[in-house]
Amino acid sequence: MTNRRPALLAALALAACSPSAPDTPAAPATPPLAGARIGGPFTLVDQDGQQVSDRRFAGKYRIMYFGYTFCPDVCPTDMQTIGGAMKLLEASDPALAARIVPIFVTVDPTRDTPAVVKQFVTAFHPRIVGLTGSPAAIETVKKEFAIFSAKGDAAPGGGYLVNHSRQAYLMDPDGKPLALLPQDKGPQALADDIKRWAR
Repeated sequence: MTNRRPALLAALALAACSPSAPDTPAAPATPPLAGARIGGPFTLVDQDGQQVSDRRFAGKYRIMYFGYTFCPDVCPTDMQTIGGAMKLLEASDPALAARIVPIFVTVDPTRDTPAVVKQFVTAFHPRIVGLTGSPAAIETVKKEFAIFSAKGDAAPGGGYLVNHSRQAYLMDPDGKPLALLPQDKGPQALADDIKRWAR
């Protein structure tokens, strides 16, 4: 575990600088996050209140995104992009789209109950899976995926923001990392990157 963090940060830095434009000549033979120690087994609760593990998604590509439903701007924008990319893929390559599961994992389990998560994810795409769980379970999965989050100061009325890292991982059917997806560049760029690495 002592050597994990430097190697992981280096892999993320390299991936963040990788080109993702659709006119990139050819994808390298090796995806940018291949071999990075990102991801791992987890057991959480989905938006229907059912306990699920990572094994439920075996054999599927996964888009792993971490955020929270009370996020005022970034998370809804990113989720809209992910949902839009899924719609583009369903239109252009339905066979590939059927092999992809977009997954939203909350970093604010105290407020993000299954019912709250369900209302949030269904607003963006009907196939997005929303996951929550106990604070301890969420902390475990955050560590596995190198996600930072920290609760901000309480505002008048008791509300608060959560500072968190912003990345969408594309994982392969075995749950191994392939690439960081450019969710900040819009649905088409994200769909193009999925096509580039999911093969």
